[in-house]
Amino acid sequence: CLAAAVAANSSRGASAFSGSIRSGVSSTGGRTFSTLNSRSAFAASSRTASVVGASSLASFGNSGNSGSRIASAASRSSIDSIQLHMSSTEVSEDSTVSPRRVKTVNAQESDEPVSIKGWVRTVRKQKTLAFVEVNDGSSMSGIQCVLPFDAVDEETLKEIDNLTTGCSINAIGQIVKSQGGKQSVELSATSLRIVGTCPGETYPLAKKRHSLEYLRTIAHLRPRTNTIAAVSRVRSILAGQVHAFFQKEGFNYVQTPLITASDCEGAGEMFRVTTLDTDDVASLPRAKDEDGKELPGVDYGEDFFGKAAFLTVSGQLGGETYASALGDVYTFGPTFRAENSQTTRHLAEFWMVEPEMAFADLTSAMDNAEAMLKSVVGVALKECDEDLTFFGKFFDKGLKARLEKLVSKPFVRVAYRDAVKYLQEEIAKDPSKWQFPEVEFGTDLATEHERWLAETKFESAVFVYNYPKSIKAFYMRDNDEDGGETVNAMDLLVPGVGELVGGSQREERLDVLVDKMKDLDLDVEDYWWYLDLRRFGSVPHAGYGLGFERLVTYVCGIENIRDAIAFPRYPGNAEF
Repeated sequence: CLAAAVAANSSRGASAFSGSIRSGVSSTGGRTFSTLNSRSAFAASSRTASVVGASSLASFGNSGNSGSRIASAASRSSIDSIQLHMSSTEVSEDSTVSPRRVKTVNAQESDEPVSIKGWVRTVRKQKTLAFVEVNDGSSMSGIQCVLPFDAVDEETLKEIDNLTTGCSINAIGQIVKSQGGKQSVELSATSLRIVGTCPGETYPLAKKRHSLEYLRTIAHLRPRTNTIAAVSRVRSILAGQVHAFFQKEGFNYVQTPLITASDCEGAGEMFRVTTLDTDDVASLPRAKDEDGKELPGVDYGEDFFGKAAFLTVSGQLGGETYASALGDVYTFGPTFRAENSQTTRHLAEFWMVEPEMAFADLTSAMDNAEAMLKSVVGVALKECDEDLTFFGKFFDKGLKARLEKLVSKPFVRVAYRDAVKYLQEEIAKDPSKWQFPEVEFGTDLATEHERWLAETKFESAVFVYNYPKSIKAFYMRDNDEDGGETVNAMDLLVPGVGELVGGSQREERLDVLVDKMKDLDLDVEDYWWYLDLRRFGSVPHAGYGLGFERLVTYVCGIENIRDAIAFPRYPGNAEF
């Protein structure tokens, strides 16, 4: 910002800034001109509009290239725009001009020198030149830097001898059409500097394939591998499109608390949050009855929050409160579950996408979930083609076809009772092929059941709805047509994964909800605020939860959910 107005002075033909201007490159690659100093003056030529500056100029930016013109349009009280006309000879001798940084994913032929910054993947030296493959994380392929020995400076020649896999570098040159067949463009480099060395003898990621199990032991370095970097890029696109979809649909983004006193699922598998000194058991305050007699357990009334507190397993209950005022909302954040599971489908810390819609029923929730997934996966197919091609080659040969089918084909919808009937008929053919051959009404379907329905029976994403009340959460609305034997709930099953989404119409009737909570021994007083939503202007409403890491594994075609998140948390592991 300028601290004073700027006026033109064409009669004098020139003016000065009191100080010299240094130029640098901003994080976005644009030119940034910052603080003036008092050592010298920058004189504009008669062609440049004369500018009277304020006593100080903090900074202003120009996204143009080196030597771009700066012009000014001035009035008595304000400035519409300013451009500086600057050539290299007009900058004080201590000025430096850095080449524009280009991400490899955006690399195109250039007439001017640019900067490529990243990490070395491979180095090949020949008699007259060297080839350095550099990856900056923006794409799978990176870029090849060609360094002819007769076109680089002496310092670069020395640096080439010290290049190792994993070291970080800054290479400068022109991007030209590649003479090889593996890439369309390459960097014809004139300068290369090592930014950070990487001793080859101790670097854990030598140029060879490593198992995903091994990479989890060095989770701080595994993003440098093709697989985890590709997962990260796909995850980023998916997350961005989740927000884009809901924003376009008019949903408000709500951030619900991570610390709660409520068990949303009623399963009791929650991480406790406490500031009590658990290392000194004798000092823990004991619970007491009305007569002051000690009871088993700790008195959490003396804890930080004045009651027992936990990490949340879901943002749903908080989402419902805002849906009861804003109409349509969604949450997207971390959730936690202390389930002692070592399967490839479970994490202790995971992210959930949880929309809540007022004046909606189960059909509304299924319609929204289907539209959201088609939108998100469709964008991933378009934006992540290189990464998905990689996954299709090394992990799932039919990946792209499966994703394209999900986007283009309507999802199947089948009642739970019918799904059980189909499973019973199939299992009866050869029960020995099934790990869990006993399936009846009330069975909580296992992954093998879910995948058979999606992959074999329907060959499609499929909604299973109207589940037995006994295997679902307390907040799900009882179905009136069967006397409450089932609830208005659904799970979305997809090929390759099984359950991806779970949702329901919420129980909006106060008396019915209170009875269900008592049946599950939930303390009604802990949910007084949740019940108030049913006391004051209750409406039918519905929502669902999407396990985000499961979506990532589905879209990438990878098997283990521990590879779908940066630092996986599971029983026995909380490293990094």
